[in-house]
Amino acid sequence: MVAVGRLRVEAKDEPVGIDVASPRFSWIVTSDAAGVQQLSFQVRVRRVCDVTAVADEVWASGRITSRDARWVDYAGPALESNTRYRWDLVCDTNAGTTSSWSTFRTGLLTERDWSGSRWIARHRDGAPVHLPAPLLQTEFDLGRPIVSAQLFVAAGGLADVRINGTSPARGVLAPGFTDYESVVQYDATEVAHLLHTGRNTIRAELGRGFYGIPHRNTWGWERAPWHGEPCLRALLVVRHDDGGRTVIGTNEDWLVADSGTEFDDLYAGESFDFSIAAAHSRPDAQGSNAAAVEGPRGRLVHQRQPPIEVTSVLDPVAVTRLAPGRYLVEFPRVVAGWVRFSPPPSTAATIRVAYAETLRPDGSADNDDPHDYYDGRFQTCEVRFTPASERQSWAPRFTYYGFRYVELSGWPEGTPPTAADIVAECVHTSVARTGEFHCSSPILEDIHRIIVDTVLNNLHGIPTDTPTFEKNGWTGDGMVAAELMLTNFDAHELLAKWVADIVATTRGTGLPKVIAPHGGWSFDWGPTPTWNAAMPLLAWWLYLYTGDERTMQDHFETLVRHARLEFTRSDDGIATTTLGDWVSPETPPGGGNPPEDPRVPATVFLHAILSTVAEIAAHLGRDEVARELGSLAALVREAFQVAFLDSDTLTVRGVGEEGFRQSHNVLALAFGLVPDGVQQAVADAVAADVAARGHHLNTGALGTKYLLPVLSRHGHPGTALRVAQQTTFPSWGFWLANGATTTWEHWALESRSRGHYFLGTVDDWLFQDVAGIRPLEPGHRVFEVAPKVPDLAWARASVETTYGTVRVRWSRGPNGFEIEVDVPVGAEARVNLPSGHRERLGSGHHRLADGVLVGRDDDGFDAEDVGDL
Repeated sequence: MVAVGRLRVEAKDEPVGIDVASPRFSWIVTSDAAGVQQLSFQVRVRRVCDVTAVADEVWASGRITSRDARWVDYAGPALESNTRYRWDLVCDTNAGTTSSWSTFRTGLLTERDWSGSRWIARHRDGAPVHLPAPLLQTEFDLGRPIVSAQLFVAAGGLADVRINGTSPARGVLAPGFTDYESVVQYDATEVAHLLHTGRNTIRAELGRGFYGIPHRNTWGWERAPWHGEPCLRALLVVRHDDGGRTVIGTNEDWLVADSGTEFDDLYAGESFDFSIAAAHSRPDAQGSNAAAVEGPRGRLVHQRQPPIEVTSVLDPVAVTRLAPGRYLVEFPRVVAGWVRFSPPPSTAATIRVAYAETLRPDGSADNDDPHDYYDGRFQTCEVRFTPASERQSWAPRFTYYGFRYVELSGWPEGTPPTAADIVAECVHTSVARTGEFHCSSPILEDIHRIIVDTVLNNLHGIPTDTPTFEKNGWTGDGMVAAELMLTNFDAHELLAKWVADIVATTRGTGLPKVIAPHGGWSFDWGPTPTWNAAMPLLAWWLYLYTGDERTMQDHFETLVRHARLEFTRSDDGIATTTLGDWVSPETPPGGGNPPEDPRVPATVFLHAILSTVAEIAAHLGRDEVARELGSLAALVREAFQVAFLDSDTLTVRGVGEEGFRQSHNVLALAFGLVPDGVQQAVADAVAADVAARGHHLNTGALGTKYLLPVLSRHGHPGTALRVAQQTTFPSWGFWLANGATTTWEHWALESRSRGHYFLGTVDDWLFQDVAGIRPLEPGHRVFEVAPKVPDLAWARASVETTYGTVRVRWSRGPNGFEIEVDVPVGAEARVNLPSGHRERLGSGHHRLADGVLVGRDDDGFDAEDVGDL
């Protein structure tokens, strides 16, 4: 049986709001038989009338012969704004013809399509800061039956929108955060089910987000060039059964009043008063007219990354009374989000909640600001409840917290909180899980679990560095974790959006900032090729892991300009950096560079920038640029070897260093700066140093990602496994032994943050070297299966790829080494077993026992050892 499935437009299932001129249609082919191949495909796109459901064809691709293609870009006449389209796919395979269809709706494609809506706010531009969150409202009549309706919402800040009291399916903390000088995201939602004939109401409460942070913070968000009071631009388009439309847009006729949210700040938290909320429940009775404002200057684009959502709910595992009215509530793990709580009714109470990842020595929640990064309070909320006949439930709407513990103050005495009164809501970008890993080592499974949880805690429209202390998009952090994100999650759209954020930071200088989006933080980090490499490497990895080359195409000129600038800032190919192998074990728990020559990692990543952009240029047919940057990369490689490769010890060593630096040698090997004949000697030296340290690593944020893969791929898999399963400082097992439920900012117990993923990049090794799955060609069209850990009993993993699900299961038993491999239709696996046996496999389920293929590969490849592939 053969079928086509996972029909998507711009990597989304039946999306609303697509504003790409030539959207990409993608699919997978599945079959329960071996050797199935797509032979050709064709796509038809039809415009669908909302009222009559009549579909008119607007484009047909024609029959395209291809075994490999799993997507095609629309190439018909310009699509119309806010219009529903159906697309039909027919695939011919060697097992028969199969077909399916799906739909999408376009967004608002031009500024003209926003006609009838304006940016509105509580006050006009230039008015004094007004801290209570504004509540905007309009009422309108719908006198005819409703066929369809779409709501488009853009905001300077965040907008919590209700239609007739119900939230559309927009997620929370919406719309997404951007560099508001460049782009402003809007979200689009189908809302016909929330409307009715007669009187209807739209209400929007606005939060500040990163647009209007009110108080000083060390990152300078309160001084961002876009900084202003929260504002809204929204459009509701309703179609009726007679073909007519009703359009409701934001304008000065909307009414505005203060909401019950008296204060909101992403770092400080929120304050809410139920009595004010009740008094202002009808802005038409209490409010005034909204003011038209300029709004953010960026162009309006549809939010491409998935929405932020409440993804799960956790009950407390312990409640401890600290004092009268003070309770400590503990949850099973560190999460990002908030608590939803409801004290007993018929009680007037002011309850303060302090959120914390750790406890103070006295057992209270430690929500201190350890570095004086923020003015005023930090990680709190304060809610004033009024006597009521029913429970009043509350949770924040305009901030989120990183926490495992919350401390309640002012809770009504005599009624301790229980799971019925307080729960933790986990909040993050709703990326689907696409990777799964298991093995015979419980500690490796635990490491994988806490890494996954930590990454999810840090996905909030962008990849952040901690949900507690910063919430910033540090480029180096996201760079080292990008591959594990693309393996474990459907993270393409989020990371592609973030690359655009990084590109926006190059405005004016051509050089990326170390945080993206960037609000104008004045601290000068100086040269940082180690962090700046995120821009080209992410563009390349998006292509390698998903097959989507458009990020490389869209930002090509910026990538080239940046690569040239980085080289000109070097000293004849030797670079330097202010951010080196951050938080290696010997650095202070608060962070810092290790005691080593920063020019070594800087030059490695300068080479990575040049060679990666050269490869991008070659792929895009820009051969002259590819040759230019390739030559510069070769010059850097030669300069690196002259400056840092010690010919006597055959190791990489910086000037003036004492002792062996694991990261120097690992990074040089991983990025190809060590000559072929010397590579094994350098890898042996790394293994010897690891052993001399009692099988401990000595790497920070840059080196940790590559240490175990380098060991495993250069003949030291047993050493790699011993490091991975280590339980004393510094190690992942040391964290676990000390109660970690997530990965930390530093190896030490004194680590400030318990929510950093940049030391959790060992997950790449779990998938690529333990399970053995590694992409060789874009989208995993060709992937390697090469387990390299001989001392485990078994491992299994799966990865959702562009072509379908790749699965690997291997085990060691009485009959020797056995492995099963599932190869998606259109893909190819190159199996390299520990014994040295190699196999080339086409689509289907394959099993090899002790190097012998059990069954037959029906894809036209010989089921035999084919030597080096």
